[in-house]
Order: sequence, then structure tokens, then C-alpha cells
Amino acid sequence: MGAGGAKHRRAGPDRVRRVAAAGVELAVAEWGDAGRPTVLLLHGYPDTKEVWAGVAERLRDRFHVVAYDVRGHGQSTAPRPARGGYRLRRLADDFAAVLEAVSPGRPVHLVGHDWGSVQGWEFVSLERFDGRLASFTSISGPGLDHLGLWFRERGRRPSPPRLARLAEQSLRSWYVYALHAPVVPELAWRGPLGAAWPRLLARREKLPAGDYPTATLPRDAAHGARLYRDNVRERMLRPRTDARARVPVQLVTPTRDPFLSPHVYDDLDRWAPRLLRRTLAAGHWLPRARPELLARWIDGFVRDVERGAVPTGTVGAFDGRLVLVTGAASGIGRATALAFAAAGARVVAVDRDGEGAARTADEAERAGAEAAWAEVVDVGDAEAMTALADRVHGTYGVLDVLVNNAGVGISGPFLATSPEDWRRTLDVNLWGVIHGCRLFGARMAERGQGGHIVNIASAAAYQPSRLLPAYGTTKAAVLMLTECLRLELAGRGIGVSAVCPGFVNTSITTGTRFVGVSDAEQERLRDASARWYGRRDYPPEKAATAVLRAVEKDAAVVPVTPEARALLLLSRLSPTGRRAIGRVSPSL
Repeated sequence: MGAGGAKHRRAGPDRVRRVAAAGVELAVAEWGDAGRPTVLLLHGYPDTKEVWAGVAERLRDRFHVVAYDVRGHGQSTAPRPARGGYRLRRLADDFAAVLEAVSPGRPVHLVGHDWGSVQGWEFVSLERFDGRLASFTSISGPGLDHLGLWFRERGRRPSPPRLARLAEQSLRSWYVYALHAPVVPELAWRGPLGAAWPRLLARREKLPAGDYPTATLPRDAAHGARLYRDNVRERMLRPRTDARARVPVQLVTPTRDPFLSPHVYDDLDRWAPRLLRRTLAAGHWLPRARPELLARWIDGFVRDVERGAVPTGTVGAFDGRLVLVTGAASGIGRATALAFAAAGARVVAVDRDGEGAARTADEAERAGAEAAWAEVVDVGDAEAMTALADRVHGTYGVLDVLVNNAGVGISGPFLATSPEDWRRTLDVNLWGVIHGCRLFGARMAERGQGGHIVNIASAAAYQPSRLLPAYGTTKAAVLMLTECLRLELAGRGIGVSAVCPGFVNTSITTGTRFVGVSDAEQERLRDASARWYGRRDYPPEKAATAVLRAVEKDAAVVPVTPEARALLLLSRLSPTGRRAIGRVSPSL
């Protein structure tokens, strides 16, 4: 199991030392055995080395992990005078001093976030560090030279899309302009902004509770304003054209970063010939929000580079994340499990049909899943679901994505629907979703690293029908549960989506119970429904694509199929019209 999957200890570094650099003393923390490959974690603004605590704890058993406070931050001293003291060449001198102290005979694997990544792009492009760096993982921080050229080239060759992206990034960079103002940023950080920042950060990024940021934040942020003043204007106006990475690079791009558009990395292959791209639907502070996943990615990349198998290209959007899908033996559940597998996820395929679940798990591994497992359970059985949750959490870990898909079909008049029919429909379609959300959602919230829950509802959730009183009732309840849970878990960084398919060609029709008819008529209706769905021929793979999109976009309600979208619109614009449609009883 990679470092990201190991149960981590909440402990401090094994040792902290002070390293003398050019006019400053740097506080350097170390975890793990110094004889192992060194992973050096470089923090951003206005952070300190403590931002890496969760990542370092998860890497310490496999690597020698190092993090240090950049000059003027945390326990490191600030340069005097401040003006010019934060130029990249000064930061490179500090970096060289740390390298010599912590890994004098071996190259290190550098990981940078925000301004730590900005520094990293500088270091990996300099000849002076040849042989001292083995790889670079960049998170939320483009090289200033690359960014300057990105702006210049789009300004010289404008087009509507290019101008739109320029405008977007210019707006996102508002804070850069603010930090260039004299005196005001320092006063704000040492006053009201410094006091409010922890609360603002936790609310905006949905970060877990803890003792971060550290008490030195107001001073750190005031000092760090010089990072921008000493470097940004100069490099943006006169960017280097030879700033190519001299080592393999892993780029991690959070797609919901409020400060950086993903498009600023469009040209990066020019500057990083050995580039592995990853994306994640998350905000800016990944080291705090998703330390487990980040540690897993760093672990895998470093191990690949160490053995000479340098990965390149674009990795699936869900690479390494743990996804559980119920009702995975067939239909939308199977297609969804395979879609997540193709995106690189680890997949748990759950179904009461054990052979079908095993087939899906096997197919998932062939489709590209990092790993896949099959589990057998009846989602309507509370005790069985509790046992499943205990087994999954103990064996595979806490889920990143839960897809409550399992469901049964039932059709026929309300007055012909027996209590037993109602009980079974409620147990699977509603209670199965409740059990999944409660048992797995609670552990997501407890972990404090976000996640996503997708509940498969139906267009029947918002479109009444005289044919589907029991089915529609359970799906309407699932839709309302989803919307309520979305409000409750938003503050925990957990997204909740309802996916509402219309007529999708799955095997649910062959198992649908038609009430109030003879056995022979029930078989005829099943066959006729299957033929009708077959002629409609809307594939479950399209529904699966909608599920992945719901997770990536954190969408609230996602109708699938044209009729589902039309009925949702009608339900909002004309309740009378939707009731008229519901009275129709098509002939089968």
C-alpha cells in the first residue's frame, strides 16, 4: 500500500534544526530515516512548513521528508533590509543551503505549493542544481517566466478565447495587485485581515479544524508580501525564455482554485519535456484539504522516478481515489464503475449479485483501475450495510466518492401495490441510499478531507405518473434527501449530487415488478418494456459520464437524457403541464 493509504500518526517532526543561509537562519524540520530518498516540501504564501504536516506524516515511513520555513516565515529569520531580500536568487541560495544540510550526497525530490511551487520552477530550471534534484511536483504555482510568456503570447496573438482567458486570469490575480501596494498589505495582515484569515480560509476552502495557520501568520504574511514585490513585476515584464525544467515534473492542478485558471498551464509541455499532468476538483490549499491523496500521488511519482520509469502524459481525473458503487453488477452501476476505473480510480463494486460484482471488478482492473474489489450486500439490509462499511473502511480506507445506485423497479396502480411491495421498494431505493449516506458519509466527514456522494434518483423524482406511485415516491425522497444532505455537508467540503436518468437501456426492466396483473401478463409487460427501452437505446455509459461530471463540477441535480432535462424544466415552469403528462398511460 502506498503512503497515502497508510494510517498516519499525528506527531511532529523527528527533529528540527537551524540552517544558516545568506543573511538568515532557516528552521528545517525532518521526518523519517535520513538514509531513504529525500522528499523536500516547500510551502507557499502566507503559509509555513506546518502546512505540510498531514502530507509529511503520510510519507515519513517510506521517505526522508524535509520541510523548512522560507525566510521571514515561521521560525526562520527575516532578511535585513527587507527590500530585495526575497528575490528568487536569494531564495535559491537558501534552498542550496538546505540541500547541503539535509541531503549532501543525494538528489532530492522537490514538492512545492503556491509560492513554494513558483520557487521550484526556478530551481529546476537552473544549471546550478543539476544533480541535486531528482524530480519536481508542482501544486498551484506556475513559474513566473512561464506565466509572463503565457500573458505575452496571448496578448500578441489575440482571439476571443485567448482574450477571455487573459481577462479571467487577470481578475483572479487581484491579490497580486493588492500586495504591490506600499504599506497597506502589512497593516492589513498585522491588523484585521490577520485575525480573520483562519476563519476566512476555513470557510472558503472547507479545511478541517486544527491549529493551523500558526500564530506567526500576521508577521509571515507581512514579510511575504515582498515575495511579490521583489519578483513578479520583473519576471512578468522580462521573462526568461530558457526556463526549462531539467528533471521530470508532476503537475497537480486543482480545477476549483480561485486564484489560478487551469489554462495557465496549457503551454507547459514546452517548458517541462517530461511532464505528468493530474487534475483534482478541489480548491487552492491541497496540502491541507487533501493530504492523503496528495501523499499517494507524491509517493507513486517519486518511486517511479527512483526506479527510472518516468511517467508522462495526462493521468485520469480520479487517479488513486477510492470509489464505491452499489448496484454495480449491471446497467448504470456497472458503467459507472468502469468509467471511474478508466479515470484511474480504485473501485469497490457492490451488488447482491456476487458473480456480477466480481465480473465488474475484473473489468474495472482491465479498464485501468489502480485496483478493484467486489463486495456482496443487500443495500436494504441495515446490518449487512453496517458490516460492509466496517469492512471497506478497515480494508480499503475511507471513500472519496460514493455512488448509491442500487435500485429496483415497480410499476402499477397505488391501490394494487401491497405493503410488501412498498417495503421492498423502500428498503432498496430509499433505505439503501440512507444507509450508504449515513455509514460512508459519516467517515468522509470525520476524515475531514472532503469527498463526494452521488445518489441515483430518476426523472420520476420530479415527474408524477399514474404508473409509478411507489417508484416515483422513493426517487422523490432520494432527491429531497440529496438536496438536504448537500446543504448539511457543504461545510465539510463534501459534495452531494442527485443524478436523475430518464429512459436508459438497462436490465432494470427485466426485473421490474408490475403489480395488479397476472404472472403471464407481468412477463409480457417486462418483455414489452425491455423492447421499448431497447428501441430507445440510450446507453448506460452516457449516464455514467454524467455521474463523473457531477462529481467534477459538484453539480446539485443532473438530469440525464433529453426527456429528463425537458421534464425538469417543465416541472419548474408548468406544474399543470407535468401533471397532464403524468396522466398518460402508454400502451405496452
